[in-house]
Amino acid sequence: MDKKEDNNFAEKHNMRWVIMITIWTFIMAIVFSIITEGLVKNLNIFLAFVILIIIIFIGIFFDIIGIAVTTSEEKPFHAMAANRVEEAKYAIKLVKNAGQVSNFCNDVIGDISGIVSGAVGTSIIYKLINIYDIKNGSILSIIITSLVASVTVGGKALGKSIAISHSEKIIFETARIFNFLEKKFGIDILPDKKKNKNNKSNNERDR
Repeated sequence: MDKKEDNNFAEKHNMRWVIMITIWTFIMAIVFSIITEGLVKNLNIFLAFVILIIIIFIGIFFDIIGIAVTTSEEKPFHAMAANRVEEAKYAIKLVKNAGQVSNFCNDVIGDISGIVSGAVGTSIIYKLINIYDIKNGSILSIIITSLVASVTVGGKALGKSIAISHSEKIIFETARIFNFLEKKFGIDILPDKKKNKNNKSNNERDR
């Protein structure tokens, strides 16, 4: 396999994105696990359950965005762009980069939410065992673990239906947030690849 074929393989399978997202997932999983477990240890049972529910719903929320992006088409957003709707630019970017967006939303955030919610659920179980001096925590563990799993799966099932039915609206509202971040803070979540390539080639010429 020559250098050209190696480059084609890396570009075809987007190896740069794969490596970057793997590293970021590792870092994010550690950070979120430390923060949430630290919070849960210092909170009462009610607030610990509130945090658990929030984590589950974050996973469901991002799952909805990921599915909406993969089931939507560019055509309606091109019509909006023609009418100078500024959010349409980001909506088109989201659909064009559906693979990366869904990977981040469904896999990265979804899996991290699942891992963290499991860890928080375990912390809650230990809290309940210590507070109420429960001798056998197996039944409690099964009940809480099953509740976390059922709420997550049920929520994602409902979310899928919402995402498919209202994909255009979901993408537009997500694009509105991205557009706001770029305008107010200069943060470009999905930078234009063509612009980056042009900037690279211009820098090389200047050298």
